[in-house]
Amino acid sequence: MHVNAIRAVGLFAGVSAAAVVIGWLCGAGKGVQLAVVLVACAGILVYLFGDTLALRAMRARPVSEIERPELYRMVRELATTARQPMPKLYLSPVRSPNAFAAGSTPRRAALCCTTGLLRTLNERELRGVLAHELAHIRARDTLISSVAATLTTLITALTAISFLIPLGDSEETDLPDLLGGLMVVLLAPLAAVVVHCGVGRAREFRADQRAAEITGDPLGLADALRKLESGNRAHPLPRERVLLAAAHLMTANPFPGGVGRMFAAHPPVQERIHRLRELRRRWDMG
Repeated sequence: MHVNAIRAVGLFAGVSAAAVVIGWLCGAGKGVQLAVVLVACAGILVYLFGDTLALRAMRARPVSEIERPELYRMVRELATTARQPMPKLYLSPVRSPNAFAAGSTPRRAALCCTTGLLRTLNERELRGVLAHELAHIRARDTLISSVAATLTTLITALTAISFLIPLGDSEETDLPDLLGGLMVVLLAPLAAVVVHCGVGRAREFRADQRAAEITGDPLGLADALRKLESGNRAHPLPRERVLLAAAHLMTANPFPGGVGRMFAAHPPVQERIHRLRELRRRWDMG
């Protein structure tokens, strides 16, 4: 089993165990029963919709080669260079310039670009971004990212219904219900951050380096990252729960500042650019 597959299983098991513990603290036996039901529902949702959650959230649609022949040409060339299957291509009608990949395996992978990305970058920069996403697919980062996105969406959704869930013994007092709801409200964002941190920032550095190796042009990706950062500041995504949960799938953080920082799984863009420049310098020095 691939290491990221093991990490995905471990992530789900860890969140499941935490949900059972929180259920016990909030409502003893009833809380545990509710937690088990939620874990079972989460498992079903991860299995059925884990690969497509981000695509649905970004309103992405499949794009044909007739519609975008240049995009197909670039992805096919890069996938051939990387010696991996060509992913299915999707297009999201979003002004924010970004891209992301999804899928449990390289053969089931999908690569999505926003219309803002295709309008903002030149071919050299776009090749760097596409290679970055292909690197995530090759490393199976998309598997654990999809699991993390689905779990984070479920956890953040609990904040909307926490006060409606009876976790305590309502016949004696309403205090257990209130405490249970408050614990979910307070712990859900923290749990979302923990789940999100399971993705890890080091993967972005690895994907950047791999993209540079595929294209042979570290500075192309560096220039693209600079444009993505400014473009996301000018056209940030709406701060919806599903989009916040899927933010770590993107090439660059689509939520600069504010609540988006809590869900940011990307290293600072300037640090990524610095590493790419250093890589170019080392290559030039032989």
